[in-house]
Amino acid sequence: MKISISFIAIVTFISGISFAQQSNFDELKTSKGTLKIQPILHGSLILSHNNNTIFVDPYGGANLYKNQKSPDIILITDIHGDHLDQKTLDNIETSQSVFIVPQAVANKLPEKYASQIVVLKNGQGVHRMDYFIQAIPMYNLPEVADSKHPKGRGNGYILTIENKRIYISGDTEDTEEMRKLQNIDVAFVCINLPFTMDIHQAASAVLEFKPTIVYPYHFRGSNGFSDVAEFKKLVNSKNNTLDVRLKDWYPKN
Repeated sequence: MKISISFIAIVTFISGISFAQQSNFDELKTSKGTLKIQPILHGSLILSHNNNTIFVDPYGGANLYKNQKSPDIILITDIHGDHLDQKTLDNIETSQSVFIVPQAVANKLPEKYASQIVVLKNGQGVHRMDYFIQAIPMYNLPEVADSKHPKGRGNGYILTIENKRIYISGDTEDTEEMRKLQNIDVAFVCINLPFTMDIHQAASAVLEFKPTIVYPYHFRGSNGFSDVAEFKKLVNSKNNTLDVRLKDWYPKN
């Protein structure tokens, strides 16, 4: 049977698209299961483990979540629209979700979510679904009155999922609390000026607290995208054992 070159090209192209879509998530073995890490958009991601699903800062419209299991836990880091996106929340299934949020976010969520909210202050933690979730300070430096992210308003998070510790920075600079982190298996580190930090600050912090795997995320700023490839070079030029993973955080569709 003859197969045209054009047909082969089309199949190859479609296969390439499928592989690209599938390869934008990673799987990490835990002590009793597998943790799936899936970038969604900007600072939004999904963590799936043993049929439990965690949404982090769901943002960008319900279409991005239409093929996902409804979240068991929703973590929200701050009040800004790329973290607390009420339109997206209103259009995904959240009736059985637990919202873990800072007080400033709780104050802005509609009354319909009141019974589902758990408020954490910086330093506090809570057990949910066999996971421990701890709130970590996220803020700008220097600490000034008109800071875009004042200390205490928002939360970064550390999730302990079986034997893995996952750090989600939220909107922060290279704070003392970040630099003192220990035993982090996976870190999501924001890099965008003028809201958080630049690639040099982020690289310096990562080199200090040494997470096993690093995902630069939240890297769209007021002047376009931060150079995450250069960030990777900065980190690996000084420590080539750190696994810096560059993913597609800004899908075109």
